[in-house]
Amino acid sequence: MARRRRLAVGNWKMYGRLTSGLTLARELAEKAAQQQSLDFDLVVCPPATLIWPVAEALMGTHLLLGGQDCHTATHGAYTGDVSAAMLADLGCRYVILGHSERRIGHGETDELIAQKVTAAQLAGLTAILCIGETAEQRMAGKAADAVEKQLRASIPEKCKISQLVVAYEPVWAIGSGQQPAPDEIRTAHKLIRKTLGEVGEAVQVIYGGSVTPHNAGPILGEVEVDGVLVGSASINSDGFWAIAEKCR
Repeated sequence: MARRRRLAVGNWKMYGRLTSGLTLARELAEKAAQQQSLDFDLVVCPPATLIWPVAEALMGTHLLLGGQDCHTATHGAYTGDVSAAMLADLGCRYVILGHSERRIGHGETDELIAQKVTAAQLAGLTAILCIGETAEQRMAGKAADAVEKQLRASIPEKCKISQLVVAYEPVWAIGSGQQPAPDEIRTAHKLIRKTLGEVGEAVQVIYGGSVTPHNAGPILGEVEVDGVLVGSASINSDGFWAIAEKCR
């Protein structure tokens, strides 16, 4: 089987205002412009307020755009929410769903996330589905069970595998500076592919959780790792580009 295309995703979270966000986007665009082509995909996921100006800044470049969340409905009386169709309308190709900060901070359930995956795919977006165990589950030796259960429950019955990326993000590693060893990441990614069944080898499985320019190399050195989901390091253009280039 041909090697899966690699993917670097920058999750800006709730960072950046108009000036700083545009500066970051333009710096990344300039770096991309120096390349005739990219043999990996690079996705920028700014906060919703910056999606349109960032889309304009990235227009004509190799960089792709994504959102950080979407609603289950296409439209309606949902104050403060953004639909997948709205993201697509602004030029987004991807959307992050099921991030632990949404699961924990907003009480999002696996069932709700599965509905969001369906909504995203119906709008033509590729869903970046985040799953991962907590520190308590890891300490109790239940990490594998937690990951498998969360993955099964977060994928809708009629999922379009061609529009799915799975991001393994152990909750305890996000923003902590800690992370699993590369062989532990490899084991988790193999479990994810096994859980996905016969389509597992076709799905991009990426890693997220305190990814930096210093540790990205060993992580991406694992054949089971198809890319990275980068948080705080993605709001620095030099740092994010250094990570992304390791996807080659």
